Amino acid sequence: MSKLLIVGTVAFDAIETPFGKTDKILGGAGTYIGLSAAQFNVDSAVVSVVGDDFPQKYLDLLTNNNINIEGIEIVEGGKTFFWSGRYHNDLNTRDTLDTQLNVLADFQPIVPSAYKDANIVMLGNLHPLVQLSVLEQIENPKLVVLDTMNFWMDNTWEDLLKVIKKVDVITINDEEARQLSGEHSLVKAARKIYELGPDYVVIKKGEHGALLFHQEEIFFAPALPLEEVFDPTGAGDTFAGGFAGYLAKTNDISFENMKNAIIYGSNLASFCVEKFGTERMQELSATDVQGRLEEFKKLTQFEIEIT
Repeated sequence: MSKLLIVGTVAFDAIETPFGKTDKILGGAGTYIGLSAAQFNVDSAVVSVVGDDFPQKYLDLLTNNNINIEGIEIVEGGKTFFWSGRYHNDLNTRDTLDTQLNVLADFQPIVPSAYKDANIVMLGNLHPLVQLSVLEQIENPKLVVLDTMNFWMDNTWEDLLKVIKKVDVITINDEEARQLSGEHSLVKAARKIYELGPDYVVIKKGEHGALLFHQEEIFFAPALPLEEVFDPTGAGDTFAGGFAGYLAKTNDISFENMKNAIIYGSNLASFCVEKFGTERMQELSATDVQGRLEEFKKLTQFEIEIT
């Protein structure tokens, strides 16, 4: 089994959807990725920063899921990163109501010495210079996965290109893929993105599934049709955590195995949206995961006679 190093925010979120709203709850890309990857019992660590207002119970939640938190810096007198958003009725669009960088503004990541030899690195959505700083501390990773978003494309283009050049896999949504490549067709977009550095491109399409591109090969995984979607916050990070966690568990980064990783990531993301924040991921059991994988199998497998 490989070591998995996760870099991303550990934060507070306040969320409003058509189905309700929350006060400050646990959130952050690093949190969702970590809890998702924990389903595979991998040796993982999170690199992040919080203020001294961050409850011990949340740190205990991570350690209770066998996530190493040595790399989470606690800034005395500092406040934890906070994001607040309101989702529209379609749950695909949202308005950001408030963003408070707080301790994240001056974050200088330090990778724990025991994880500098991590085989797989999952760079969650953060400033590209923070992501670069982490890569400079890693010895010889087998696979580097990058998640990013249009905010960094709009504001830190040159720094983002430097990071993209150094990674093996990039995961972005369809809108971001089009912005990054300048192409409307996602097939053409993937080809353009290869030229920037990655060997693999994962394009997330939310409720419409995910695409995996590698050279001339394409794989598509649908999203499981759900009766209820309660809160989509963190679904993309949960997908990334499942993807990276499965690859770390199997220690196989072939295209064929990445197909499985896409399914496992999609499967876990389908749970994340069923309750507010990380609530569903905290109570998830192996039986839940296995049962839904069977549903995915039924959804995607068929026999057809080609004549």
